[in-house]
Parts: sequence; structure tokens; C-alpha cells
Amino acid sequence: MVRRVAVVGAGCSGLACIKVCVDEGLEPVCFESSDDIGSMWNFRETPEPDRTSIYRSLVVNTSKEMMCFSDFPMPSDYPNFMHNSQLLQYFRLYAEHFDLLRYINFQTTVRSVLQRPDFSLSGQWEVVTINKNGQEERHIFDAILVCSGHYTHPTLPLSDFQGHETFSGRCLHSWEYKDANAFTGKRVVVVGTGNSGGDIAVEISRSAEKTFLSTRQGAWVLGRMSTNGVPLDIAVIKRINNVLFQLLPKTLVNWAAERALNNKYDHILYGLKPKHRLMERNLMINDDLPGRILQGAIVMKHNLEGFKDSRVVFEDGTVEENIDAVVFCTGYIAKFPFLPSTLSEGPYEEVTLYKRAFPPSLQPPTLAVMGLFQVKGPLMPTVEMQACWAVKVFLGQSRLPTKEKMLDVLESERRRNMQSYPCPRQAVLQVDYIPYLDFMAGEVGVRPKLLRLFLRDPVLWAKVFFGPCTPYQYRLSGPGNWSGARQAIFTQWERVSQPFRTREIPDNTSKFGLCSPLMLTFTGTVIIVVLFSKGKIITTLEAATEMLNKSTVFLRELWFSLPQNPDM
Repeated sequence: MVRRVAVVGAGCSGLACIKVCVDEGLEPVCFESSDDIGSMWNFRETPEPDRTSIYRSLVVNTSKEMMCFSDFPMPSDYPNFMHNSQLLQYFRLYAEHFDLLRYINFQTTVRSVLQRPDFSLSGQWEVVTINKNGQEERHIFDAILVCSGHYTHPTLPLSDFQGHETFSGRCLHSWEYKDANAFTGKRVVVVGTGNSGGDIAVEISRSAEKTFLSTRQGAWVLGRMSTNGVPLDIAVIKRINNVLFQLLPKTLVNWAAERALNNKYDHILYGLKPKHRLMERNLMINDDLPGRILQGAIVMKHNLEGFKDSRVVFEDGTVEENIDAVVFCTGYIAKFPFLPSTLSEGPYEEVTLYKRAFPPSLQPPTLAVMGLFQVKGPLMPTVEMQACWAVKVFLGQSRLPTKEKMLDVLESERRRNMQSYPCPRQAVLQVDYIPYLDFMAGEVGVRPKLLRLFLRDPVLWAKVFFGPCTPYQYRLSGPGNWSGARQAIFTQWERVSQPFRTREIPDNTSKFGLCSPLMLTFTGTVIIVVLFSKGKIITTLEAATEMLNKSTVFLRELWFSLPQNPDM
């Protein structure tokens, strides 16, 4: 029977895992190699080997209401997109509120995690750690939750570029970058158009003589702000949109999204347009890059080809002279040196994981890896749900498929994702936010029951279905339900608007102008009928009529309960 659980790492994943274990009556023991919580969100002046590292100015790309833990909303006065230091403060508040620090062993490094001789029967592990005094200790655990992250081993592909040995400038990875002070007055090339590449290029361009941003394929660039200035993720990540994305042709969705984005800044004109469609791969989130290109502070370039003394050569044959530094924002390799090598079963020696959590070959399944995925959505609610699912599996309350079935699913997902991500390592990491959360929530027993909500609490149903898919939705019912979840959903727009209220201005705009009662009635009824009729949940016209009558009641309640900034 599972009782003691080792948690490796005390970042956001580790904190969530500790809390879930405590909630389920287990005994978590967390090992953190540093002297503090927060992992990558705990800024350090100097990068430390085998640990994550961030730059001083880093701001989150997901808004506070979308990224918070499901039973602990962020303070109302926090900005919607916060600096890394404020996110670390939120972690401290979370750890203090739920008394998590007492489970953490700081300055303790996990050396190895090995199966015990009787593993096939007991599922137990032997964990070897080194404490701050250099003393080795051995522990026995019933289960393992790996929360050490995958941004610890940077990929610096210098050997791919001819002439790098004689380049007179400096080459570094973004893992080493802290701020732009060292690049003042310099000519700098930034390689890579992920989020880090965009951020670093923009920051360096404010003090450098010239900044060049080199890209292999280009990128679709979105700002954090959507219509009316609300956070982009709150406007986009909704259940109604998820349904529409599944029903509408992808070509149409891509065309509409690309057209709207190009109306702000033409990606061809700005040298940004990639080969892939907008919805096919991860986007670059950056508020300032187009403006810096417009001002000439950043110059877009083709992929880097090589070096010649102080010159940098690009694939289109152009050459930039007198380059002082090249910053490689070229990603990381996920490594877990303390895990058994037998778990690295992938064709590229990566850790193979069913649904990005469980090694298929491991029986019994008493080890899970947290956070090893890429998603177009917030990380923290996803790893929190991963932790809930993993603990349910450890306790035998959720069953995994057979090894063969898990491998089939894994290969199917890899092939599907490779249509958009040709690199197998990238393809295997991709998950879709709401479907992935809903899958795990179904395994745990906390997936929102939309039909029941529509019938019993139509106002809440409207907010869940038409509003942003905030983490509180997964605390409405089932194991671990939170009595404050409904109120958190009803007040989420208050917390969004609170940071703006530094200069109050009377608002005489009618709050009813943004949504049509008739449209809500029609849309709600039709969607419910369409979604559930195939499953024979609604089998008669009378049932649909009854739902329409109930939706009338819902509208009456909704009409008088809408806040000044409605979800719809």
C-alpha cells in the first residue's frame, strides 16, 4: 500500500504534488537541491549547473486567473501578467497557507532513484540523496513524483556552424543570459524565435548598437493583450472555443486568426511569417517585437549558417560584420540523470511517457514525471491535475491501460503531432490544454459535468462554458472539491480588473449590450442538444423543449447577475 512518496524538486510542480499528497492522506518527502522554493521562477544572479536559470526581466506569458492553483486564487492586486518575483511571492503564499514547507528538505540533491529487488511486488524505490554536508543517505519510498523540470540542460549547437572556433565574439546560451548590460553599444545576433528569443532580442535592442534576430522558420507573434485590453488567454481559452475549433475546418480557423493578426502587423512585411499555419505550432508571445522591428532596432534575418572571424553568415548568403556576441535561444534537452536508464526508451533516449506522465514499461506504476510537456495554455493547473491523477494511480483508484495500449496511444499521438512538429522530440511533448485537462480530470473524477450544470445551475454553466476555462472549474465537484470554487468563478473578472483600478473613471456603458439574451438561449440549447444527442442522452424533442424552458429561467437569472465585465 502506497504511503510514503518522494517528491523531487520544490518548484511549482513540487509544491502542487506535496499538497495533493497531503490531501490524499499520504506522507510526502520533498528533496530540493537549492536553499529555496520556486525552481526556475527563483531568480539567481549567477546560473548554477544542472539548475534552471531565468533572466532578470522575465514576465509570465499566462495571466493570473488562468495560471493559479485551482483552490488558491492569486491576490486581487497582482497584475494580470506578473514579474517573476511576484510569481515567486505567490508560491510563498501558497506554501505558507497550506503549510507545505515542513515537508521539504532543502539543499538535498537526489543522486539516484532505483527500483528495489522486490519492485514487481512492492513497487518500492530506493532513493539516494546527498545533503548540504555531503553526507549520503538512503531512503525507501512507495512512489516517486519527479518535479525537477526540463530546462536544466541547454542545447548549444555550436558544432553545427562552420567557423565557430575562430569567431572573435562571444557565444552563449540564453540559460546564461541575465540582462542586457554586457551588450550596451554592441552588435548582437539572437538565434531562435521562441519566447526567450523574442524577449532577449527586444531587451538587448534597447541598449545595443544593432540587434539581429535569426530564425529558421519564422514565427507568428501575438501580444499578451486581446480585445478591449483583456488578457489574451482569458479571451481565447474557453470551452466554447474548444468546441468551435473541433467543429470548424482548421483551414478556416487558421485563415481567420492569421488575417486578424496580420491586420495588426503584416508578418510578411515584418519578416516574421513562418512556413506553418498559425494554429499548428506554438506561438511567440511578445508585446514589443513588432514595434522594435518598426523602429529598426531589430533586424530579422534568415537562419544562421556560420562564422568568419567577426562576421556572421546567414543561409540567404547575407553577412553581418563586426558581431560582438551571439545569443543562442535554442532550447533544452530533458535529462533526468538520477532515474534508471531503462526508463529512457524513446528512439532519441528520451523518457517515454504515457499521457506525458507515466513510463509505459513500469509495473506497478509507482513513478510519474510532472511538467514534461508543452501546451498552449498555463503550466500550473496542468501539473496540478497531473499530480492529482498520478496520486490516484498510485492509490489504485485510477487504472492505466496495458503497456501495449499505452505504447499504441503514445505512437498515435506522436504521429499526429509530427504533422505540425517534424522534430520527434518536440512532437511527443505537445498536448492540447482543455482536452488534456479534461482527460485527467475524468480519470480523477473532477471533470465538470456540463449537462448537470446546465440543468441545475445555468448561470454557473454559462460562465463555465462561455467564459475562460479557469482552474476553479475542476474544484466544483468530485474528490477534493472546494466550497469556494463557484464564488471564485463568479468573481474572477473582479480580480482581473482590480489592478487597473488606480484611477477610477465612471462607466455609464450598459452591461447588457455585450450579449444577446436570444442568442444565449439559442446557442446554449443548440450546443447541448448537438453535444449530447449522439450519446442518446437527449432522445426526444420533449427533452430539448424542457431544456429550452430551463434556459429561459437561466437567462432571467443571468440578466440580473452579470458583472460589469462579463465573461461572455
